[in-house]
Amino acid sequence: MTEKQHSLEAIRRYYGEVLNSSADLQTSACCIAEPPEPHIALALANVHEEIKTRFYGCGSPIPLVLEGARVLDLGCGTGRDCYILSQLVGPSGSVVGVDMTESQLAVARKHRDHHVKKFGYANVEFREGYIEDLNTARIADESVDVAVSNCVINLSPDKPSVLREIFRVLKPDGELYFSDIFADRRIPPELAADPILRGECLGGALYWEDFRRLLADSGCRDARTSTRRRVAIANPGIEAQLGGVAFHSVTVRAFKLDLEDRCEDYGQAVVYNGTVREAPRAFVLDDHHRFDTGKVVTVCGNTADMIARTRYAPHFRLIGDKSTHYGLFDCTPSRQERDDTASSAKCC
Repeated sequence: MTEKQHSLEAIRRYYGEVLNSSADLQTSACCIAEPPEPHIALALANVHEEIKTRFYGCGSPIPLVLEGARVLDLGCGTGRDCYILSQLVGPSGSVVGVDMTESQLAVARKHRDHHVKKFGYANVEFREGYIEDLNTARIADESVDVAVSNCVINLSPDKPSVLREIFRVLKPDGELYFSDIFADRRIPPELAADPILRGECLGGALYWEDFRRLLADSGCRDARTSTRRRVAIANPGIEAQLGGVAFHSVTVRAFKLDLEDRCEDYGQAVVYNGTVREAPRAFVLDDHHRFDTGKVVTVCGNTADMIARTRYAPHFRLIGDKSTHYGLFDCTPSRQERDDTASSAKCC
């Protein structure tokens, strides 16, 4: 058995045998800190109770504008997010959940008929497979509109393969929207190998700058942070073991677009129409792009593409093109913008 196979088997045992509910977690890394947005809360209320009690997640990897979309949930576990997504994509959309742990999938499938009766349609499928090789779950090239994941990518021993596979199966202009645990430095090997730390989503947490480099190698040169919060370990023994390593739960948005590696200024602007049902007053793209309805907002070329070349385009008006270049665009968030976004963002 290779080192990667050994690591996958240890994770499978931890989530298939050690954990029976979220109460069995030894830290708070895979716990939800904030109440969900109202439309998510409504959908969550329809999910079977057993599935909710066996949920392990660290954020809210469910974007807006999903009706009719084909969504892939990486590391779906017992299917909580899949059954939320089922309601948001509606009968014209579909959701595929992929997980390597058979016992988790058994719970998800056991309650499939319950949700079909509840929703009035069937649009969710669960497949056993590896997120490092989505061919094992029969996910074809460019077949997915949106890929989501909730605190799972950190568990993988082969993160470059995970990211390559995501961008293989995403359609052109598709979106990756996921929450995960990131570290403020590279995790020492002895901590990364600890089975409990690994299972608790800490040992395998990526250093953010290494993640940015891996994403660029996968073809994505501009990923955005939607939300970010410090993780409280809530276990003195494990906290002492970790030393000074700090962890954050981060929700990341990335697109399968040919973007530039810097924010460039082409004199473009966008106006949000206010037509997303769940966001009538403002649309938040990331931690430094909040678009109030009707307000003209200047944007860099990458941000313009994230809006005008994706499924969000019908909800915006784009002003200008890329015929004239004006140099670099100051696309960094101010402290006030970060504070405003953080105060309005909710995790689920």
